[in-house]
Amino acid sequence: MARDTLAIPAHELEALFDALPNVVFFVKDQQGRYTHANLTLVSRLGVKRRSDVVGRMASELFPPGLGGLYSEQDRRVLEGAVIEDHLEMHLFPNHRPGWCLTCKRPVRVGGSIGGLIGISRDLRSPDGRHPTYDRLRRVIVHLQQHYAAAVRMQTLADLASVSVSQLERQFRQVFLLSPRQALSKLRIEAAMRLLEGRDSIAAVGAACGFTDQSAFTRRFRSAVGMSPRAFRKAVAAR
Repeated sequence: MARDTLAIPAHELEALFDALPNVVFFVKDQQGRYTHANLTLVSRLGVKRRSDVVGRMASELFPPGLGGLYSEQDRRVLEGAVIEDHLEMHLFPNHRPGWCLTCKRPVRVGGSIGGLIGISRDLRSPDGRHPTYDRLRRVIVHLQQHYAAAVRMQTLADLASVSVSQLERQFRQVFLLSPRQALSKLRIEAAMRLLEGRDSIAAVGAACGFTDQSAFTRRFRSAVGMSPRAFRKAVAAR
């Protein structure tokens, strides 16, 4: 016997996510235009009403680097890809940058993709009350001290006195990130600091643990929305 399925209108989800100030919620059509947006997204875009967002594309609403990155993600999702917990930077109110985890999924209508739905969750402070917090802090300290080196997951698990699978699970519970995502975040943050100096792009990438300049550029753009060179120019312009 087939089970009945409950189709929840997007505007009901929109109203639900309005109550979550640390989560951005959106729905887009086949062209990547917003059809729904919660109030968190409206606020962060610096506009007054939902109607200022609906019908427009990310490339029209965000700064060029971020807008292009989000539109590129949308294109992939509208072709069938699924984006899960992608670590990237967003602009918070007053254009303050902050880290988020983004999920995007295609929405299928009658067997074909009719649009996409997604959320971006702000990275919150670690759960210091979690029973494994003290042990996992050893891992964070190690990553902070050795982010430029090759890091083995077994080494991190040994520091916390757990198995690799336990490390992955508990680390996500406390920090919302996997250990590899935490390492990537530390490397990108270090690169952003070093790019304010005069070292070459290749030297900055190497100092932050990236194996070659192309890998550094690819990962930096995926997280920040612009290449290291463009980021350096933007910093200089400010």
